[in-house]
Amino acid sequence: MNNKINEFIPEPNTRKLSQKEKGETFLSMHHEDGAFIIPNPWDIGTARLLAQLGYKALATTSAGYSFSIGQRDNTVDREAMIHHVRSIVEATNLPVSADLENGFGDLPDIVAETIKLSSKVGLVGASIEDATNQKDRPIYGFELAVDRIRAAAEAKRSFEHSFVLTGRAENYLVGRPDLKDTIRRLQAYQEAGADVLYAPGVTSKDDISAIVRSVDRPVNVVMGLQGVKLDLAELSKIGVKRISVGSALSRVALGAFLRAANEMLEKGTFNFSADAVSYAEISAMFASGD
Repeated sequence: MNNKINEFIPEPNTRKLSQKEKGETFLSMHHEDGAFIIPNPWDIGTARLLAQLGYKALATTSAGYSFSIGQRDNTVDREAMIHHVRSIVEATNLPVSADLENGFGDLPDIVAETIKLSSKVGLVGASIEDATNQKDRPIYGFELAVDRIRAAAEAKRSFEHSFVLTGRAENYLVGRPDLKDTIRRLQAYQEAGADVLYAPGVTSKDDISAIVRSVDRPVNVVMGLQGVKLDLAELSKIGVKRISVGSALSRVALGAFLRAANEMLEKGTFNFSADAVSYAEISAMFASGD
C-alpha cells in the first residue's frame, strides 16, 4: 500500500456515468489489446477502495459476499443478491458485472428474469453458471445448460444498453476436470449468445490456451488460486481477455483477520498490527464518500 496519503485524496466528484455509457465502456474493454484485471469486491468499502486504486471495472463475488454475512456460498437468495449487487453498482462510477451463480433457478425463464432484474439495478454484465448445487447431479445436462444461456442472451437483447453476458462451465469446480466437455459447453454457450466464456478452476496454461483457441469470444480466467503462478503478461500472451480473482481478495482479508485473532487468543500479542493500513491512509481513501 502506498504510504503517501495525499495520493489517495480523491479528485472532485466527476459526472455520474449513465448505464449506457458504462455498458459501452465495459464491452469495449473486452476488445482492446491484451488482458485486463477485473477485481472482485465483496462490499461497498472494498468496491470504493478498488476504484480509488484505479481499476476500470468491478465484478462481484457471490462467495465473498456470502462469507461477509456469515453464510456459505450458494446460500443467498436472489432478492438478497440483487440488493447486494445494487449496492456495489451504486458505490462507484465504474461498470459492474455480477456473479449471479446459476441464475437462482433451474428453468431458463427464471434465468432470464434474473438477468432482467440485474439490469434494473444498474449492472452492465453478469455471469450464469451451469452448476446445479446438487450433489447427485452437479452440472446441468447439456441441452438445458445451453437453453439457460440462450434465455439469458435473449433477455439482455431487450436492453437499451450494452450488457456483457458471461457463460460459465463449472466442470472443474465440481471435480470433473473434463476439458473436452468444458470446451464443448463453452462453444455451445457462444452459439447461444454468451459474450464472454469462462471455465473457473482451469489452471493449466495448456488447458487455458486450448480453451482460448477453441472459441471466438473473449475468455475470462480466474486467478488467485493456490499454486497457480500465471500472471497478466502470460495470460495476455495466450489470448485471455479478462482476469478475475473470485473470492480470493475476501479470503486474503479473512486470512489476515484469522491470523490476528489467533495471535491474540493463543499468544496474547498484537504483532499483527504492523501489517495494518494506517488509520489516516484508509480515511483519506474513503474521503470520496463524504
